[in-house]
Amino acid sequence: MSENRLGRETSPYLLQHKDNPVHWRAWGPEALAEARQANKPILLSVGYAACHWCHVMAHESFEDEATAAVMNDLFINIKVDREERPDIDAIYMNALHGLGEQGGWPLTMFLDTEARPFWGGTYFPPQPRWGKPSFQQVLREVDRIYREEPDKVRHNAELITDMLKTDGAAAGRVQITDRLLEELTGRMVRAIDPVHGGIQGAPKFPQWSFMWLLWRGAIRYGQEAARSAVELTLTRICQGGIYDHLGGGFARYAVDERWLVPHFEKMLYDNALLIDLMTEVYRETGNPLFRRRIEETVDWIEREMIAEGGGFAASLDADSEGEEGRFYVWTAAEVEDVLGERDARVFSEAYGVSPEGNWEGHNILNRLDALALRSDEDEAALAGMRARLLARRSGRVRPGWDDKVLADWNGLMIAALAAASCAFKQPRWRELAEQAFSFIEQRMIVDGRLVHSYRAGQAKAPATASDYANLTWAALRLCQATTRPRYLEAAVRFAAELDQRYWDEDAGGYFMTASDTPDVIVRMKSARDDATPNANAVMMTSLVQLFMLTGRTAYLERAEAIVDAFGGDLQRNLISHAGLLANAIDLISPQHVVVLSGGDSEAAAALEAALLGVSLPGAVQQFVEDTASIPEAAALAGKRPIEGKATAYVCIGQQCSAPLTDPEALRLALCDQRQAAPSSA
Repeated sequence: MSENRLGRETSPYLLQHKDNPVHWRAWGPEALAEARQANKPILLSVGYAACHWCHVMAHESFEDEATAAVMNDLFINIKVDREERPDIDAIYMNALHGLGEQGGWPLTMFLDTEARPFWGGTYFPPQPRWGKPSFQQVLREVDRIYREEPDKVRHNAELITDMLKTDGAAAGRVQITDRLLEELTGRMVRAIDPVHGGIQGAPKFPQWSFMWLLWRGAIRYGQEAARSAVELTLTRICQGGIYDHLGGGFARYAVDERWLVPHFEKMLYDNALLIDLMTEVYRETGNPLFRRRIEETVDWIEREMIAEGGGFAASLDADSEGEEGRFYVWTAAEVEDVLGERDARVFSEAYGVSPEGNWEGHNILNRLDALALRSDEDEAALAGMRARLLARRSGRVRPGWDDKVLADWNGLMIAALAAASCAFKQPRWRELAEQAFSFIEQRMIVDGRLVHSYRAGQAKAPATASDYANLTWAALRLCQATTRPRYLEAAVRFAAELDQRYWDEDAGGYFMTASDTPDVIVRMKSARDDATPNANAVMMTSLVQLFMLTGRTAYLERAEAIVDAFGGDLQRNLISHAGLLANAIDLISPQHVVVLSGGDSEAAAALEAALLGVSLPGAVQQFVEDTASIPEAAALAGKRPIEGKATAYVCIGQQCSAPLTDPEALRLALCDQRQAAPSSA
């Protein structure tokens, strides 16, 4: 058997490295035991399939026989797919931050034989460059220190491990009030680029948690500047090069401040979160651009991102044929060859195509020079041109497709599609969401426990708190979109599993890993934002919604305990907890609205349209025909249609309004109810 043992794995990222001359092992008890037996330090390399710089370092170093020989001689070499084992990635990325280094992938960490980190970095070049030593120099120096200065290595490992153990510990208390959140929203607006949207500077990431708090603050506190900042950001993202104008879908981030030049990989989670935020903003603004981008992106999801069996695939690579972005960019001559001279002139003017190009001699399609949509006739003509270009593009060598199904990212997409299916009256989108949810229930629950990842017939990797939290959110969204009790039952089960195996009984809050996860040196606990929402932040809203749907106060008490658990972190840095703070609004003002049809479908549709015409982030929203499906313990228990008419009730906590049968009265009640009272703000 080859000394490189990645050929037995299912992760596309690990399989990318199966033919390296490096003696790679996958993370697990076998590899860790080998390090102890050989008394060699561990070289841990963490990346993911769509990571451009991971590919660069692989080509420069891991495919190089001389470098591989040094690695094999001095270290036990372990490869980790950060998407398959986010818990392992989180531990060692936090360790790198503890060393005062900026994070990123590939992550290169050096561990002792007990898997404790003692030094690390990210990308290392093959030759000294940019003030960095060469990778071989790093390898030899780390080996020297490990052999000649064992006390220093042990001291570093102990310090870093102790730091990881105390990360997220409670040390203080913060009372989250409307006044605090209103002031914070006002401060956050000043961080937004007034011209290009997004947080000022480059690179630019969508920063969903930041924008979610900004939007929720805008709605609750009537802050027009915050609302405009979110709309500007989304508009620039939708018209920028970060959006794939031919195929749909958004890239992970833009390397420039204008949103023109993407880092071309497309991740499932970014697209889920952008669909979700744009759906909420569309409900308030009716902006047709957001509707169009959502429709196009869901089309892309259905066309290109459904794995075998119905789950959603993880990502598309940035690279093809060894070049970043090659699949997506165009020359002016190529555009003219497809469209002909006349149409090419129209298209090039609309999408910024020029003979000299806007990126490395090529053109990234964008509409940043004219953000507004054109007339329906002009847009239809451009759509026809895009279809012809997409057909030509389909003949190119495609970027790599990472078709593993991740429970947490699927939860985000299921939740987004469920909400969008209601807002845009698209039952097919709900079907896609239900199909993915069924896939997870059937293939990713083993012996009653979720697993994190599925590919090639294998369910593997222990579930994280985010897997359970995001699927709880997804189940609650499906419950509201379908009125099917089985989804509420699923949400209750997922929340119970989180409480049993992930809750910190001593200090509160959810750990990232279960109490019986065997191969982590510490259990991380945090509520800080990342590229995806934090499990503790997600569960804030879900627990409040479970309380409203079941009437069980234990859910509300658990949500309150999450805030208390991270008081110390909140005191040190509010803004890094934007997701938690945004969802704390649901604790302050838990909103529940239900439309009872009363057998009058036309009147019920009018009430539903009024409800869907305002943004209600975090609210439970139900459309009910059979009032018997409302639990007796809920605030709406006993509520009935009035005189056989379609009737709406709006509640804050357990306090519900008088019955409403007029759509405009419902709209006004919702707008009044979602805003903070002047005395509290």
